[in-house]
Amino acid sequence: MSLSHVENMPLGHSSPQGAQRPSWKKWLLYSTIVILLLLCSFSTLIFTFLPLKTANGPCIAKFGPLPSKWQMPSPEPSCVNKTADWRLKILQNGLYLIYGQVAPNTAYKGRAPFEVLLRKNEDPIQALTNNSTIQNVGGAYEFHAGDVIDLIFNAEHQVLKNNTYWGIYLLANPQFIC
Repeated sequence: MSLSHVENMPLGHSSPQGAQRPSWKKWLLYSTIVILLLLCSFSTLIFTFLPLKTANGPCIAKFGPLPSKWQMPSPEPSCVNKTADWRLKILQNGLYLIYGQVAPNTAYKGRAPFEVLLRKNEDPIQALTNNSTIQNVGGAYEFHAGDVIDLIFNAEHQVLKNNTYWGIYLLANPQFIC
């Protein structure tokens, strides 16, 4: 009795010979694509029903470099109020762009460790701790009327103020359609 016909039979496969079952990798790829398409569709719906109203006029404020004072295109922009050096109070809800540059003083030999904080209502939103290179500070943030934004240093002489500055620009005001 010959068992040669048993050797050619697939074990545990109900599909025809040569056919492959879909692998889990393909399933993962397809499900990822479907999820990304759903997220894109959902974000499109959000931006359709929640349009961003651009600011009426430019609202820009910049502090530094030397002379260390607030520079504003109009006498007092409608979106921010300068409260002190390196500090602003937000007057208008919106999406703001903060930009800036911090130049560390490499000759500084004081005891305080180098740390520069961008803060919102005294809570850090960005920290810089590298004192060997010039660093950029900022990003896009949503602020509300009454928020206080400032840039502080651990020690006054840790940065070169002739090459350190920060500014804020109102990008848009999100508004719901009623």
